[in-house]
Amino acid sequence: MLKKQVNAEFSGMTVRELLAKGWLLPRKFIHFLRINKNITFNGKYRNMNEKVHAGEVVVMKFEGQEFRTQTSNYLIDDGYKIDVLYENDDLLVVNKPAGIKSHPNQPLEKGTLMNYVAAYLKDKDAQPYMVHRLDMQTSGAMIIAKNPVVVPILDLLISQGIIKREYLAKVSGHLPKSKGKIDFAIGKDPTDKRKRKIDGPQAKSALTYYEVLEFDDKTSLVALQLRTGRTHQLRVHLQGMGTPIIGDPLYNHDDNEQMLLHGAKQRLVIPFTNEHLVIEAPLPQYFSSN
Repeated sequence: MLKKQVNAEFSGMTVRELLAKGWLLPRKFIHFLRINKNITFNGKYRNMNEKVHAGEVVVMKFEGQEFRTQTSNYLIDDGYKIDVLYENDDLLVVNKPAGIKSHPNQPLEKGTLMNYVAAYLKDKDAQPYMVHRLDMQTSGAMIIAKNPVVVPILDLLISQGIIKREYLAKVSGHLPKSKGKIDFAIGKDPTDKRKRKIDGPQAKSALTYYEVLEFDDKTSLVALQLRTGRTHQLRVHLQGMGTPIIGDPLYNHDDNEQMLLHGAKQRLVIPFTNEHLVIEAPLPQYFSSN
Protein backbone atom coordinates (compact mmCIF):
# COMPACT_ATOMS: atom_id res chain seq x y z
CA MET A 1 0.00 0.00 0.00
CA LEU A 2 1.24 3.48 -0.90
CA LYS A 3 -0.06 6.76 0.49
CA LYS A 4 0.64 9.91 -1.55
CA GLN A 5 -0.66 13.46 -1.81
CA VAL A 6 -1.76 15.31 -4.94
CA ASN A 7 0.64 18.16 -5.72
CA ALA A 8 -0.72 21.50 -6.90
CA GLU A 9 0.74 20.99 -10.39
CA PHE A 10 -1.49 17.92 -10.87
CA SER A 11 -4.69 19.56 -9.62
CA GLY A 12 -7.48 19.43 -12.21
CA MET A 13 -6.21 16.27 -13.91
CA THR A 14 -8.47 13.24 -14.11
CA VAL A 15 -7.55 10.26 -11.96
CA ARG A 16 -6.28 8.46 -15.06
CA GLU A 17 -4.17 11.47 -16.13
CA LEU A 18 -2.70 11.74 -12.63
CA LEU A 19 -1.68 8.10 -12.60
CA ALA A 20 -0.44 7.86 -16.20
CA LYS A 21 0.97 11.31 -16.95
CA GLY A 22 1.62 12.82 -13.56
CA TRP A 23 2.91 9.78 -11.69
CA LEU A 24 4.00 7.65 -14.69
CA LEU A 25 2.42 4.45 -13.43
CA PRO A 26 2.40 1.61 -16.00
CA ARG A 27 -0.91 0.84 -17.72
CA LYS A 28 -1.04 -2.55 -15.99
CA PHE A 29 -0.88 -0.91 -12.56
CA ILE A 30 -3.68 1.49 -13.46
CA HIS A 31 -5.80 -1.38 -14.81
CA PHE A 32 -5.64 -3.32 -11.54
CA LEU A 33 -6.24 -0.23 -9.41
CA ARG A 34 -9.39 0.42 -11.45
CA ILE A 35 -10.90 -3.05 -11.66
CA ASN A 36 -10.16 -3.82 -7.98
CA LYS A 37 -11.18 -0.31 -6.87
CA ASN A 38 -7.92 -0.23 -4.95
CA ILE A 39 -7.42 3.54 -5.08
CA THR A 40 -9.06 6.09 -2.79
CA PHE A 41 -9.00 9.88 -2.54
CA ASN A 42 -9.54 11.11 1.01
CA GLY A 43 -10.89 7.65 1.82
CA LYS A 44 -13.30 7.22 -1.11
CA TYR A 45 -12.97 5.45 -4.46
CA ARG A 46 -13.11 7.78 -7.45
CA ASN A 47 -13.84 7.01 -11.10
CA MET A 48 -10.89 7.27 -13.50
CA ASN A 49 -12.53 10.17 -15.37
CA GLU A 50 -13.17 12.31 -12.29
CA LYS A 51 -10.92 15.23 -11.35
CA VAL A 52 -8.31 15.32 -8.61
CA HIS A 53 -7.49 18.29 -6.40
CA ALA A 54 -4.36 19.59 -4.68
CA GLY A 55 -3.81 18.24 -1.19
CA GLU A 56 -5.98 15.16 -1.53
CA VAL A 57 -4.57 12.03 0.11
CA VAL A 58 -4.36 9.10 -2.30
CA VAL A 59 -4.06 5.52 -1.04
CA MET A 60 -3.17 2.82 -3.58
CA LYS A 61 -3.31 -0.85 -2.69
CA PHE A 62 -1.32 -3.33 -4.78
CA GLU A 63 -2.00 -7.06 -4.55
CA GLY A 64 1.07 -8.46 -6.33
CA GLN A 65 -0.21 -9.43 -9.77
CA GLU A 66 0.86 -5.99 -10.98
CA PHE A 67 4.57 -6.65 -10.50
CA ARG A 68 7.14 -8.52 -12.53
CA THR A 69 9.09 -8.98 -9.27
CA GLN A 70 6.76 -8.85 -6.28
CA THR A 71 9.24 -9.60 -3.51
CA SER A 72 12.91 -8.87 -3.01
CA ASN A 73 14.89 -11.97 -2.05
CA TYR A 74 18.35 -10.57 -1.33
CA LEU A 75 19.92 -12.22 1.70
CA ILE A 76 20.66 -9.86 4.58
CA ASP A 77 24.35 -9.10 5.14
CA ASP A 78 25.30 -6.55 7.79
CA GLY A 79 29.03 -6.86 7.17
CA TYR A 80 29.30 -3.37 5.66
CA LYS A 81 27.60 -0.11 6.66
CA ILE A 82 26.27 1.56 3.52
CA ASP A 83 26.79 5.27 2.82
CA VAL A 84 23.32 6.72 2.15
CA LEU A 85 23.44 9.94 0.11
CA TYR A 86 19.66 10.43 -0.09
CA GLU A 87 16.54 8.58 1.07
CA ASN A 88 12.77 8.98 1.02
CA ASP A 89 9.85 6.55 1.38
CA ASP A 90 10.32 5.08 -2.11
CA LEU A 91 14.05 5.04 -2.89
CA LEU A 92 17.55 5.66 -1.69
CA VAL A 93 20.78 6.70 -3.36
CA VAL A 94 23.82 4.86 -2.03
CA ASN A 95 27.50 5.66 -2.50
CA LYS A 96 28.83 2.31 -3.72
CA PRO A 97 32.50 1.69 -3.02
CA ALA A 98 34.74 0.18 -5.69
CA GLY A 99 35.52 -3.48 -5.25
CA ILE A 100 32.08 -4.84 -4.32
CA LYS A 101 29.45 -6.14 -6.73
CA SER A 102 26.15 -4.33 -7.17
CA HIS A 103 24.09 -7.50 -6.79
CA PRO A 104 24.44 -11.27 -6.31
CA ASN A 105 24.76 -13.63 -9.27
CA GLN A 106 23.90 -16.75 -7.24
CA PRO A 107 20.83 -17.40 -5.02
CA LEU A 108 22.77 -17.75 -1.74
CA GLU A 109 25.41 -15.11 -2.47
CA LYS A 110 26.12 -12.32 0.02
CA GLY A 111 28.70 -9.54 0.16
CA THR A 112 27.13 -7.35 -2.52
CA LEU A 113 25.66 -3.87 -2.24
CA MET A 114 22.07 -5.17 -2.46
CA ASN A 115 22.73 -7.54 0.46
CA TYR A 116 24.07 -4.66 2.53
CA VAL A 117 21.07 -2.48 1.61
CA ALA A 118 18.73 -5.33 2.58
CA ALA A 119 20.34 -5.27 6.04
CA TYR A 120 19.94 -1.48 6.25
CA LEU A 121 16.23 -1.70 5.31
CA LYS A 122 15.28 -4.72 7.44
CA ASP A 123 13.85 -2.57 10.26
CA LYS A 124 12.18 -0.05 7.92
CA ASP A 125 9.45 -2.30 6.48
CA ALA A 126 11.13 -2.03 3.07
CA GLN A 127 13.22 -4.16 0.74
CA PRO A 128 15.74 -3.23 -1.97
CA TYR A 129 14.84 -3.50 -5.67
CA MET A 130 17.41 -3.12 -8.44
CA VAL A 131 17.05 -0.07 -10.71
CA HIS A 132 20.48 0.18 -12.38
CA ARG A 133 23.94 -1.27 -11.79
CA LEU A 134 27.51 -0.16 -11.38
CA ASP A 135 30.38 -2.42 -12.39
CA MET A 136 32.28 -4.02 -9.52
CA GLN A 137 35.32 -1.71 -9.87
CA THR A 138 33.17 1.44 -10.35
CA SER A 139 32.33 3.60 -7.35
CA GLY A 140 29.66 6.20 -6.87
CA ALA A 141 25.96 7.05 -6.66
CA MET A 142 23.51 4.22 -7.30
CA ILE A 143 19.71 4.44 -7.11
CA ILE A 144 17.88 1.61 -5.32
CA ALA A 145 14.09 1.33 -5.06
CA LYS A 146 12.43 0.47 -1.74
CA ASN A 147 9.24 -0.98 -3.23
CA PRO A 148 8.27 -2.61 -6.55
CA VAL A 149 5.82 0.18 -7.48
CA VAL A 150 8.54 2.75 -8.04
CA VAL A 151 10.83 0.50 -10.14
CA PRO A 152 9.10 0.99 -13.54
CA ILE A 153 8.74 4.72 -12.84
CA LEU A 154 12.48 5.08 -12.25
CA ASP A 155 13.23 2.84 -15.26
CA LEU A 156 11.16 5.15 -17.47
CA LEU A 157 12.74 8.33 -16.09
CA ILE A 158 16.22 6.89 -16.75
CA SER A 159 15.41 5.58 -20.23
CA GLN A 160 13.97 8.96 -21.26
CA GLY A 161 17.04 10.80 -19.96
CA ILE A 162 15.01 12.68 -17.35
CA ILE A 163 17.07 11.16 -14.56
CA LYS A 164 20.68 11.79 -15.61
CA ARG A 165 23.67 9.79 -14.41
CA GLU A 166 26.98 11.64 -14.51
CA TYR A 167 30.42 10.09 -14.11
CA LEU A 168 34.04 11.12 -13.78
CA ALA A 169 36.81 9.11 -15.40
CA LYS A 170 40.55 9.53 -15.64
CA VAL A 171 41.75 8.17 -18.98
CA SER A 172 44.98 7.49 -20.79
CA GLY A 173 45.59 9.94 -23.63
CA HIS A 174 43.46 12.76 -25.02
CA LEU A 175 40.03 12.96 -26.62
CA PRO A 176 39.77 14.71 -30.02
CA LYS A 177 37.60 17.59 -28.74
CA SER A 178 37.04 19.30 -25.41
CA LYS A 179 33.37 18.33 -25.58
CA GLY A 180 31.42 15.90 -27.73
CA LYS A 181 29.51 12.65 -28.00
CA ILE A 182 30.42 9.00 -28.57
CA ASP A 183 27.82 6.92 -30.36
CA PHE A 184 29.48 3.62 -31.27
CA ALA A 185 27.07 0.65 -31.16
CA ILE A 186 28.07 -1.93 -28.54
CA GLY A 187 27.75 -5.70 -28.86
CA LYS A 188 29.26 -8.84 -27.39
CA ASP A 189 32.93 -9.75 -27.68
CA PRO A 190 33.10 -13.16 -29.38
CA THR A 191 36.55 -13.86 -27.92
CA ASP A 192 35.77 -13.05 -24.26
CA LYS A 193 32.31 -13.43 -22.68
CA ARG A 194 33.23 -10.98 -19.90
CA LYS A 195 33.71 -8.14 -22.38
CA ARG A 196 31.75 -6.01 -24.82
CA LYS A 197 32.95 -4.74 -28.19
CA ILE A 198 32.15 -1.87 -30.54
CA ASP A 199 30.01 -3.25 -33.39
CA GLY A 200 30.30 -6.74 -31.91
CA PRO A 201 27.62 -9.40 -32.35
CA GLN A 202 24.09 -8.30 -31.33
CA ALA A 203 25.27 -4.68 -31.20
CA LYS A 204 22.85 -2.09 -29.83
CA SER A 205 22.99 1.69 -30.21
CA ALA A 206 24.73 3.53 -27.38
CA LEU A 207 25.25 7.22 -26.68
CA THR A 208 27.63 8.92 -24.26
CA TYR A 209 28.30 12.65 -23.87
CA TYR A 210 31.71 13.78 -22.62
CA GLU A 211 33.53 16.92 -21.53
CA VAL A 212 37.26 17.15 -20.80
CA LEU A 213 37.78 18.90 -17.46
CA GLU A 214 41.58 18.67 -17.08
CA PHE A 215 44.49 17.11 -18.92
CA ASP A 216 48.26 16.76 -18.76
CA ASP A 217 50.82 15.22 -21.09
CA LYS A 218 49.54 11.67 -20.67
CA THR A 219 46.05 11.69 -19.12
CA SER A 220 42.68 13.45 -19.13
CA LEU A 221 39.97 13.89 -16.51
CA VAL A 222 36.62 13.53 -18.27
CA ALA A 223 33.01 14.17 -17.21
CA LEU A 224 30.64 11.66 -18.80
CA GLN A 225 26.87 11.46 -19.11
CA LEU A 226 25.07 8.25 -20.05
CA ARG A 227 22.19 8.62 -22.46
CA THR A 228 21.80 4.85 -22.83
CA GLY A 229 22.76 2.11 -20.41
CA ARG A 230 24.61 -0.66 -22.23
CA THR A 231 26.85 -3.05 -20.31
CA HIS A 232 30.35 -1.52 -19.88
CA GLN A 233 29.22 1.41 -22.04
CA LEU A 234 31.60 4.07 -20.72
CA ARG A 235 34.52 1.66 -20.61
CA VAL A 236 33.99 0.42 -24.17
CA HIS A 237 33.27 3.87 -25.59
CA LEU A 238 36.39 5.39 -24.09
CA GLN A 239 38.53 2.48 -25.24
CA GLY A 240 37.05 2.91 -28.71
CA MET A 241 38.17 6.55 -28.71
CA GLY A 242 41.73 5.45 -27.93
CA THR A 243 41.46 6.79 -24.37
CA PRO A 244 40.81 3.79 -22.10
CA ILE A 245 40.04 4.34 -18.41
CA ILE A 246 43.12 4.11 -16.20
CA GLY A 247 43.11 0.89 -14.21
CA ASP A 248 40.39 -0.80 -16.26
CA PRO A 249 41.21 -4.51 -15.88
CA LEU A 250 39.36 -5.53 -19.06
CA TYR A 251 39.88 -2.68 -21.51
CA ASN A 252 43.25 -1.18 -20.56
CA HIS A 253 46.56 -2.94 -20.06
CA ASP A 254 48.12 -0.61 -17.52
CA ASP A 255 49.18 -1.62 -14.03
CA ASN A 256 47.10 0.84 -11.98
CA GLU A 257 45.52 -0.97 -9.04
CA GLN A 258 42.21 0.92 -9.12
CA MET A 259 39.91 1.68 -12.04
CA LEU A 260 39.36 5.46 -12.12
CA LEU A 261 35.63 5.57 -12.91
CA HIS A 262 33.21 7.14 -10.44
CA GLY A 263 29.46 7.83 -10.49
CA ALA A 264 29.72 11.43 -9.37
CA LYS A 265 26.12 12.68 -9.66
CA GLN A 266 22.54 11.59 -10.01
CA ARG A 267 20.29 14.32 -11.39
CA LEU A 268 17.28 12.79 -9.73
CA VAL A 269 13.57 13.34 -10.34
CA ILE A 270 11.51 12.19 -7.36
CA PRO A 271 8.54 9.98 -8.30
CA PHE A 272 5.07 11.28 -7.31
CA THR A 273 6.29 14.83 -6.51
CA ASN A 274 8.37 15.63 -9.62
CA GLU A 275 10.96 17.33 -7.41
CA HIS A 276 14.38 17.73 -9.06
CA LEU A 277 17.47 17.05 -6.94
CA VAL A 278 21.19 16.73 -7.61
CA ILE A 279 22.76 13.99 -5.47
CA GLU A 280 26.56 14.00 -5.40
CA ALA A 281 28.92 11.21 -4.35
CA PRO A 282 32.29 12.45 -3.04
CA LEU A 283 35.25 11.61 -5.24
CA PRO A 284 37.33 8.76 -3.77
CA GLN A 285 40.74 9.76 -2.46
CA TYR A 286 42.56 7.46 -4.90
CA PHE A 287 41.46 9.69 -7.81
CA SER A 288 43.65 12.55 -6.61
CA SER A 289 46.63 10.30 -6.00
CA ASN A 290 46.71 9.00 -9.58
